[in-house]
Amino acid sequence: MTTGGKFTAVTVAALAALVWMGSKADAAQCGNTSAGFETWKSEFANEARARGVSGSAIAALMGTQYSAATIAADRGQRSFHLSLDQFLAKRGGSVIASRGRALKQSNAALFASIEQRYGVPPGPLIAIWGMETAFGREHGNQNALSAVATLAYDCRRSAYFTDQLYAALTLVDRGVLSASTRSSPHGEIGQTQFLPKTVLEYGTGGSLETASGALSSTANFLRAHGWQPGAGYQPGEPNFAAIQAWNAAPVYQQAIAIVGRQIDGGEGSSAQR
Repeated sequence: MTTGGKFTAVTVAALAALVWMGSKADAAQCGNTSAGFETWKSEFANEARARGVSGSAIAALMGTQYSAATIAADRGQRSFHLSLDQFLAKRGGSVIASRGRALKQSNAALFASIEQRYGVPPGPLIAIWGMETAFGREHGNQNALSAVATLAYDCRRSAYFTDQLYAALTLVDRGVLSASTRSSPHGEIGQTQFLPKTVLEYGTGGSLETASGALSSTANFLRAHGWQPGAGYQPGEPNFAAIQAWNAAPVYQQAIAIVGRQIDGGEGSSAQR
């Protein structure tokens, strides 16, 4: 009903309610078990088509499977609740520092180039590299798209991983990801473990499966999160905030800062905190 050619307040409110109900009805509904995954996948595919996602990316999405291993890993991140000393022992902090010092020397030209461009010294980059994939040796064995789709469907962090899934579908279109790409349980790829949206935002163009591509992209991420060339990166120092942006777990953040200092400072700093 209109009055004088204008919608009444009641009409506007009713139309708004109908739009809201329609959007709720059309949205793919999250779930907490595998039972609804196939239905969700079809609903999400319809939403993705409406947003202009390509047929090839939709096909890759439709080939995904619910990953119980991903859910188990998402619910069981116990190492982040360890003490700092326990965490460093579990993750092999002393081994990463020792191996990292050798890699810093053998890849001196690469790290000099990265520091010149991004202002990030080798220590924290090598610490992240070692902590994430043991310097590229352990990438994970989950299907990347299935992992991200599972977490987008799972109600715990559905909104966050829905963004990641759309980013992953974009990466499929760009040839960065495929239906068979392997990843860690949450869909992280490459030698420093980037989630799909992080690849889009901070990837520097090189392959994340190579040390140079992964380390350059990691340095770009840190610079984008406020890294100041020449400033310190221990807790309380200016660049620690950039390390905090990399991972939300305080024990992980402190470990990166400590191991990075041991690498940058050499043997003499290894016993200092």
